[in-house]
Amino acid sequence: MTKIAILASHNGSGFDALLKAQILEELDIKIVLVISNNSDAKVLLKAQLNNIDTKVINKKTSLHVESDIDDILKKYDVDYVFLSGYMKKIAPQTTKKFKIINSHPSLLPLYGGAGMYGRFVHEAVIAAKEEFSGVSIHYVDAEFDSGKIILQKKLKLNKNETAITLEQKIKQLEKEAILEAFKICLK
Repeated sequence: MTKIAILASHNGSGFDALLKAQILEELDIKIVLVISNNSDAKVLLKAQLNNIDTKVINKKTSLHVESDIDDILKKYDVDYVFLSGYMKKIAPQTTKKFKIINSHPSLLPLYGGAGMYGRFVHEAVIAAKEEFSGVSIHYVDAEFDSGKIILQKKLKLNKNETAITLEQKIKQLEKEAILEAFKICLK
């Protein structure tokens, strides 16, 4: 069984997809830990309700955030780390020690990089009058959104697409993409 830790800052929709896959035994995984930099993140409560350990690690709780994250990931002996809307850059020391996977709401390399997340990505896609958008599941390296792509799923935008409607479609597509990516990685 593959042990997974989740890093999330808010709701953790990717966490939801992986937890469902764990419960339904679609993937041979066990989510062993959820770490958040936000003590009010809803993902923490969802994890606790499912008997998954949680930790809040941020500048208020730790003098050495990056090394504390490394230490706890080592302690839990995780095989993979999944970023589920984690709004902090991962330290290079961490990206070298662990297999870290992220989901990005665009077809990278388009609309990636610092400041490009969530609604900002969808607004940029709409403003550029793109014909397609999608989801990229990729490994995390020392730079934002530049790691090796595991898979991409795309969708065609409607003529009247808005950032809100696109975000809803991408979130649904993301759930499928996360499962497919982990099936590839766990082979």
